[in-house]
Amino acid sequence: MTDRQSYSIIEAEAGFRLPKDHHEYVTAEITQRCRDNLKAVAGVHQALEAISLAKCVASSSDVEKLRVTLKITSLYDYFAPHVFSASQVARGKPAPDLFLFAAEKMNTPADRCVVIEDSVVGIQAAVAAGMMVIGFIGGSHCPPCHAEKLMEAGAIRIFSHMTALPRVLGGL
Repeated sequence: MTDRQSYSIIEAEAGFRLPKDHHEYVTAEITQRCRDNLKAVAGVHQALEAISLAKCVASSSDVEKLRVTLKITSLYDYFAPHVFSASQVARGKPAPDLFLFAAEKMNTPADRCVVIEDSVVGIQAAVAAGMMVIGFIGGSHCPPCHAEKLMEAGAIRIFSHMTALPRVLGGL
């Protein structure tokens, strides 16, 4: 879901309108906190170096937030210019639009794509797009029962350490 879509839900459920500058304020606050605290998941640089397949990012975050966070974590150069946002399609995850858009831009048939996802709605989107999806549970935001939820959503495998990703992909 895009930030703007989530704001609409918040407004509807809370019964009030957010200030007009809310998005800009939140974006600036998130950017500053990312600059101060954001770190790449352990082992991700090594994993990306070891994977020779074409790579992209297809995220619900807006394009600018993606650019900033990928640069802060020194991941941008692994993916650029193949960084895609839900703001570029009609419907965000769990709809398949974003993944299908990314596959088209990467000139790769959907059934030849492998998606690495850490969210249930992301896995649902990848499955709906006809893509193979592997669940990642190594993020600090993943609760103990997260693996089961990702498998129920359609992940074909689960891994918890980024250093295992090249081996997981090699086993497909």
